[in-house]
Amino acid sequence: MAKAIKKQAMGRGLSALLNNSEITSANDKNADKLVGSILEIALDLIEVNPFQPRSYFNEESLRELASSIKELGVIQPITIRKLEGNKFQLVSGERRFRASKLIGNTTIPAYIRLANDQEMLEMALVENIQRKDLDPIEVALTYQRLIDEIDLTQEEMSKRVGKKRSTISNYLRLLKLDPIIQTGMRDGFLSMGHGRALINVENTEDQLSIYEKIIEQKLSVRQTEQLVKDLKEGVVAKPKKQVKEAKLPSFVNDGLKTFSNYFGHKIDIKLSGKDKGKISIPFHSEEDFNRLKKLLE
Repeated sequence: MAKAIKKQAMGRGLSALLNNSEITSANDKNADKLVGSILEIALDLIEVNPFQPRSYFNEESLRELASSIKELGVIQPITIRKLEGNKFQLVSGERRFRASKLIGNTTIPAYIRLANDQEMLEMALVENIQRKDLDPIEVALTYQRLIDEIDLTQEEMSKRVGKKRSTISNYLRLLKLDPIIQTGMRDGFLSMGHGRALINVENTEDQLSIYEKIIEQKLSVRQTEQLVKDLKEGVVAKPKKQVKEAKLPSFVNDGLKTFSNYFGHKIDIKLSGKDKGKISIPFHSEEDFNRLKKLLE
């Protein structure tokens, strides 16, 4: 009960604390007056985390969270750090922060802590990995950032995020797949199991050929593994290169991979003259068609 009373008292006195010229920075010893407290903080005093690896927030999911906050309030406080002057920065809880803004709330309960830039990045990346709705490529990219930007070894990462080293290695290997296949995994057309099977195919054209078969024939992971095994053992012939009616000009060749990466499919181009032709964009389902439509919009 004493804690609750203290929390309310501090909440009421927050404006006085923030206006105190002695409290200027998270590195100032006087910042301890705020650090470790859970206070109601004005949303317009909080900046988003510049190190946040997550760039996409599902709108429907945000609306559902906003509806819950409207009914029950913010059950779990966000975490922020103190900046210069009267400003704070998100450490974690951006979905709660965005959802609160969505319903017009002006304040949000927040736990205040100290953290430098490197700690902010590491906390944001590790929190990102713990989320349940990440696709395998997002997880792999987050692990890679921890290696590149925090200078962690796979062994150190294993301890930080509570995952086996072999699990981390399996995710990182997915980044060796062709970008088109990575896009397919991000869009949910392939599972991590499909991706792990395709990693064992060294030739990119073979990878893409099997990828197209997985989509068109809706192959399971086991069927994909068998297809890869048959290919490696020579049971099935390697896919032949398409015979082009004419040699593609350099400006088409240079842009072909960009088109394919953007649409997440192998794009076909047929010439009908020296500098003109047609671009064909394949789709494999109604969902895939709608995804392509959104990209064009």
